[in-house]
Amino acid sequence: MQLRPIATFSAIACAALASPSLAQDVSVPADVVEQAADEDRDRGGPPEGFGETVFDGDFLTIGVGGAISPSYTGSDEYVFSALPVIQGSFGGVRFSPRAAGLTVDFIPNPDEGVGFDVGFSARVRSNRADRIKDDVVAQYGELDRAIEVGPSVGVSFPKLLNPFDSLSIKTDVMFDVAGAHGGTVVSPSISYFTPINRGVATSLTLSTEWADEDFQDYNFAVNPAYFTGAGASPLAAYDPDGGGFTSAGATLLVGVDLDGDVTNGGLSFVTILGYSHLLGDAADTPFTSVRGSRSQFLGVLGLAYTF
Repeated sequence: MQLRPIATFSAIACAALASPSLAQDVSVPADVVEQAADEDRDRGGPPEGFGETVFDGDFLTIGVGGAISPSYTGSDEYVFSALPVIQGSFGGVRFSPRAAGLTVDFIPNPDEGVGFDVGFSARVRSNRADRIKDDVVAQYGELDRAIEVGPSVGVSFPKLLNPFDSLSIKTDVMFDVAGAHGGTVVSPSISYFTPINRGVATSLTLSTEWADEDFQDYNFAVNPAYFTGAGASPLAAYDPDGGGFTSAGATLLVGVDLDGDVTNGGLSFVTILGYSHLLGDAADTPFTSVRGSRSQFLGVLGLAYTF
């Protein structure tokens, strides 16, 4: 089944979203196609209606999507982003976009049973680095972009309710190596994927994010001395309490193969809807509580082509 273009645009959603909880891996499991095709090989062939797929060996997917997302973490104003993406697998090593960056998985999934993901993720976090639509928030200055790198691990359980579905649990632990916030971010998620028919597939992802004190101070503290506008600071000083959860959210993805056959590659269409609720200091900072909203929404439309 053509799951990887769907995963591609899940990652486009992550890349577009400033809200941390939706900037997670919402991609569907990368090897559901192989797991589904492998199920009946001991009975002399693939499942009925499925033969060799474009994803059985090396492949490459390229795509572009358009996303509507908050202009910064906690904003109630939205911006449009156009996002190119590339994804593929070569020699058993898979790479896919995730959260404004890239994830590489070095462990091929087995033909049967539970699969494990072990690799690394890297991303650029651009919260309040540019495109701040709120005029008051913009006058507190822009933040530097953080470059976050760290291990990515996960486990996938195929064939839970049907021969082609999968439940995946994944976690990224990432460290800022650029010296912006200088902190640590932990991003766990759980995703359920299932095809609807030969040409349509869907996944639901629940995700959350925990960040340490350095991250919280950098992103959510308010210092009136930094206000560059006329007169006194319109926002009160705010000092975050320390490390804690920043958000929790859900993302629904639907992918449609445009020729009705997800096994043969080609062109696919993806739509994504996401909601995130900010927690802790991310919700209490005046950047959110006074100037923005705890509720963060995401919408994505995209096209991808698999070779």
